[in-house]
Amino acid sequence: MDKNSLGILQVNTFDCTGGAARIAWNLFKAFEKEGHKSYFAVGSKQSNDPSIIQIPRPRHPKIWDHCMVKKIPILRSIPYYLDYISHPRKTQKIIRGLECYDFPGTWDLLSLIPHFHPDILHCHNLHGDYFDLRALPLLSEQLPLVLTLHDAWLTSGHCAHSIGCEKWQTGCGKCPDLTLYPRIWRDSTEFNWKQKESIFARSHLFIATPCRWLMENVKKSLINPAIIESRIIPNGVDLEIFHPSDREKARKELQLPESSTIILFAAEGIRTNIWKDYKTMRSAIAFTSKEHPDQDITFIALGEDAHPEKIGNARIEFIPYQSDPEQVARYYQASDLYLHAARAETFPNTILEAMACGLPVVATSVGGIPEQIIEGKTGFLTPPGDPEEMARKILALIHDDGIREEMGKTGFKSVQEKFSLRKQVNEYLGWYRSILKSERSGETAEID
Repeated sequence: MDKNSLGILQVNTFDCTGGAARIAWNLFKAFEKEGHKSYFAVGSKQSNDPSIIQIPRPRHPKIWDHCMVKKIPILRSIPYYLDYISHPRKTQKIIRGLECYDFPGTWDLLSLIPHFHPDILHCHNLHGDYFDLRALPLLSEQLPLVLTLHDAWLTSGHCAHSIGCEKWQTGCGKCPDLTLYPRIWRDSTEFNWKQKESIFARSHLFIATPCRWLMENVKKSLINPAIIESRIIPNGVDLEIFHPSDREKARKELQLPESSTIILFAAEGIRTNIWKDYKTMRSAIAFTSKEHPDQDITFIALGEDAHPEKIGNARIEFIPYQSDPEQVARYYQASDLYLHAARAETFPNTILEAMACGLPVVATSVGGIPEQIIEGKTGFLTPPGDPEEMARKILALIHDDGIREEMGKTGFKSVQEKFSLRKQVNEYLGWYRSILKSERSGETAEID
């Protein structure tokens, strides 16, 4: 291994399922490709990559080796249920609404891989019943710890996004919605918030977020005292996979109607995803269909298996979740525009992927989305929960091929310049080296 190469250990709930996992996976593979010693520790291993290490669970780790548990999604929860059944203390915490951190494998994280001593520990999502948050102070003393926030769970008493509630800034309690993911059964949000506050008061962290919106919130939160240095590093898209391509050819490959106006939305569990707003999108398609009765419209909902729907002259086609990024890219390449309505978002990669494939985007103006879309240049932003305004923006793009094409080209250039995977990788590697240089020289980094 080259003397300039780094030893990088990333941590996430999963290795290749979900938005945060895909971001961390892309970094992991890019670091490995460049000759760095790159490993990935996860709560639940979904791939067969030997450099992916599952953090041990206390009682039943061997059940994960059973092929049926790995292959059938509904069975993947069995080890978790067995774990809680065999640990009454954990069950009691769940019943009381307490966030459970009793995962002793976390404390041995740096010794899980024989003969590997990482230079950098890079953590991503730490919720998902696999990580003991109380280990952060010790881990951050042992080596530089970079923590990328993909949502706001670490700032709150239980939820990944608060959707309008501002109590996380001063201390949670009397929670307005215990059902927000990750849901809890009783309101112990005040205790949970104070426990996190105590943990961060003793931690020393390098904090990254993909957007300014989330970083501004982090600076207002209980995490702020722990920050040594912070950086905004946007998510990156692999332009070798996501790029403009022949639309007609893509439609033929996917057996999609060649003459229809195709509008795409991609998300896992589209109709039931608590952060997305399928109701608004469906209503927007209905309005579009009513105002444009002569236009054949196909709305592709990529990420759920369900029966198709018919709304006027518009069809809603549900396509099951696709794990292969190249197959996902073909759906973007076959479409005319990308639609994205959400109740809460951080910095959705789907919008960047759509832009990379040359699609204009119509999306709700929440979270970090306004930092992705240049209003009137690469797409349109609409107020949350406003299907009529969303429909008007869709119609503006349907009626004008020239604007749609120009927006697609501008969006692709924007991703090339600001949101490529190459840029994201370089920014993280440059930051790692800067952190290690400061650590060796004993300098104290300034907060950005």
